[in-house]
Amino acid sequence: MTARPDVVVLGAGVSGLSTGIRLAESGARVLVRTAAPPARTTSALASALVGPNLSPPGDPQRAWTDETLRVLGAEPMPGVTWRDGTLAARPEGATPPYAEQTPGFRQLDDDERPAGFGTAFTVRLPLVDMPVYLAYLLERLRAAGAEAGQEPVGSLDEAATLAPVVVNCAGLAARTLTGDTGLYPVRGPRIVVRNPGLERFFMEAPMAPAWASIFPHGDHVVLGGGQRRSDDTTPDSAEEADVLARCVAIEPALAAAEVLEHTVGLRPGRVAPRVAAEPRGDALVVHNYGHAGNGVMLSWGCARAAAALALDAAPTA
Repeated sequence: MTARPDVVVLGAGVSGLSTGIRLAESGARVLVRTAAPPARTTSALASALVGPNLSPPGDPQRAWTDETLRVLGAEPMPGVTWRDGTLAARPEGATPPYAEQTPGFRQLDDDERPAGFGTAFTVRLPLVDMPVYLAYLLERLRAAGAEAGQEPVGSLDEAATLAPVVVNCAGLAARTLTGDTGLYPVRGPRIVVRNPGLERFFMEAPMAPAWASIFPHGDHVVLGGGQRRSDDTTPDSAEEADVLARCVAIEPALAAAEVLEHTVGLRPGRVAPRVAAEPRGDALVVHNYGHAGNGVMLSWGCARAAAALALDAAPTA
């Protein structure tokens, strides 16, 4: 890129790449600056079931999720597979509002529900194999003419010297960049096992610090889940055993599955995502962070909203 960029995007996770694509495909000159390549971001560790959309009408997250589902369903994308699966909760009568609007929705009868669950229904939703999907997004970003470099910025003021518009998709690192004390780390274990032949996904409603999630991706299955405030990313063997036990109780075929990988990601927890613009000297900063465990699900919707704010101020807009 020989000319000065119109927009600099901070972060190369799913939010940064999606927003950068929206900007570049709209004609803006885009530079992405990142502390880590996409394959080493928190996004690469996401389990990434997209949906169901349970946000009430009028909540921005409902529109953001709908947009992501629209984009993922519009054309085939590497790493994205629409699958049938089961969503379940321990209490009876726990089907959430708006769940019946999900494609493939059907309440499961008593003899179809997993043991110990009072509520269960089947749906059809996209599962995303994140390493494959992020590689596709990076390729698409560059094909649109954007540049991406592994070179973090020290501050928003530094970023503002690079372009008149800064889009902050830095995830948990936005704590340092913005001083946002409402942003906090949520630890989540990710256990990958060899697939014993599963095709359907399963997810228990995350009503407690730990639950069971089973997401098959071809030759491997991603198991979870858990959530607790912590900035520790050290794999815990006891935590791994707990995840495996909960998932095997749902799907006994996993009992003999070989563990291929155990990593821990830190979700950027926040009461609600921050998608907003604010002036910073002569520059404009557009924030797009704080998606907690819904970064992939909200990605294209938040990208559209953040890109619109940025393009209103970018020189090419």
